[in-house]
Amino acid sequence: MLPVIITACATSVMTLMIASRFQHNVPYFAAAGSQAQPSTIKYASFSNDAPNAGPANFEMAAENSVKAVVHIKTTTSGRTVAADYGDVFSQLFGQRQYYIPPQSGSGSGVVISQDGYIVTNNHVVANANEITVTFNDRYTAQAKLIATDPATDIAVIKVPNDKSLPFLEFGNSDDVRLGQWVLAVGYPLSLDATVTAGIISAKGRSLGINKQQSAAAIESFLQTDAAVNPGNSGGALVNTTGQLIGINSAIASPTGSYAGYSYAIPANIVRKAVNDLIKFGSVQRGYLGIQYQDLNSMSTEEIAARGMDKSSGVYVVSVIPGSGAAKAGIKEGDFITRINGIDVNTQPELQGQIARYQPGDNVSIVYSRNGNSNTVNVQLSNLNENASHLLGASFRPLNAKEKSNYNLNGGVLVTDVGKGVLSKQTQMRAGFIITGINNMVVNSLSDIQQVLAGNKSLQIAGFYPGYQGMYYYGVNNIDGSSGQE
Repeated sequence: MLPVIITACATSVMTLMIASRFQHNVPYFAAAGSQAQPSTIKYASFSNDAPNAGPANFEMAAENSVKAVVHIKTTTSGRTVAADYGDVFSQLFGQRQYYIPPQSGSGSGVVISQDGYIVTNNHVVANANEITVTFNDRYTAQAKLIATDPATDIAVIKVPNDKSLPFLEFGNSDDVRLGQWVLAVGYPLSLDATVTAGIISAKGRSLGINKQQSAAAIESFLQTDAAVNPGNSGGALVNTTGQLIGINSAIASPTGSYAGYSYAIPANIVRKAVNDLIKFGSVQRGYLGIQYQDLNSMSTEEIAARGMDKSSGVYVVSVIPGSGAAKAGIKEGDFITRINGIDVNTQPELQGQIARYQPGDNVSIVYSRNGNSNTVNVQLSNLNENASHLLGASFRPLNAKEKSNYNLNGGVLVTDVGKGVLSKQTQMRAGFIITGINNMVVNSLSDIQQVLAGNKSLQIAGFYPGYQGMYYYGVNNIDGSSGQE
């Protein structure tokens, strides 16, 4: 047995020597519980000792939201339109006529009251002759268009209140925080009610998309990564408690379908617009009386020259004489940093704050001048009054019935030409409906004011009800200033 034992021992020693030669720094033996070298392999077990924030629970918010979010289907009748291009062909053969065939569309909406008021996007119901609303329980009703606001892309419709309808309560969109869980609820791609989850990935975003509908576009979107597709427009963005914090409106996509980012109109802007549309038929906008710029709209040289690389806030380029800002002492070169306790550093943030107040409201403005912080109260004026003052005429927005009759998304009716520049420089008559100025769409008096900002020459386009074709009037040397808020 001795030779066998000696051979076994020799073999073991040789094995250990070979192993140590090819596995450097690995001990032959290790204490129990110690780890010889780091490992990327871990047990797939759960430890109660590990830190755990707990999963977000969306069940209650989702269940309540789908009951109050509706599917909207629209129908637009076919129509013939006439266009006069002012060219030789039009002079010889008259106006050209085009037939636009019937169209249909769909989107989403949110019930905001038991008696049937529903908020949706303006672009969902624009120019629609018939609006049909279907609830999650298959209850279907014909809706009436109450009013629209293209500047914020908000519209209000109403269904008969023959039953107590489920509805969502508004939350405070100012309290929304980056990284907060949210749900997007709507009817995408003609599917039934669909709920997707994501987080708030940015606030105060501006896309320029609303400028396709209004020259006075207001954009301060909440950006999320919740999946939103065509058909979600007008649907709800809710927090985990089921409160409405936004109306889904747009997506950023090279293909037209969801590609990672979606955008919602903040609830605080929606609530103000809805209240005005129901009460007045149009949104009453407060006017601060300044022209401004932020870092995103300036070159590196401009930022350095104005000291904005060392300052926060929105830079005041100019102040409109006689405006609330001028009366409060705000001057060119100031940096507006807070409005009613809310920080503002970009154009969308400033627009979003002012957009929620009425003419005559007093707002607290904090601004920086030469490094010193100052606080003043500014009374907002009426944006529409300034437009009437500059042009010397009286206007009013079209009502819902007029928009339907003329197949328009909006427009401004001249009720009195007055004795100003319109009367002196044009042959315009009362009853003229303005649809565009300087190739910008005009849906409201706010749009006129926006175009007047910085423009002393205008080309006004529109038509007279009962007459075919478009009319164009030129106006020069308008004594106006360039204010945007």
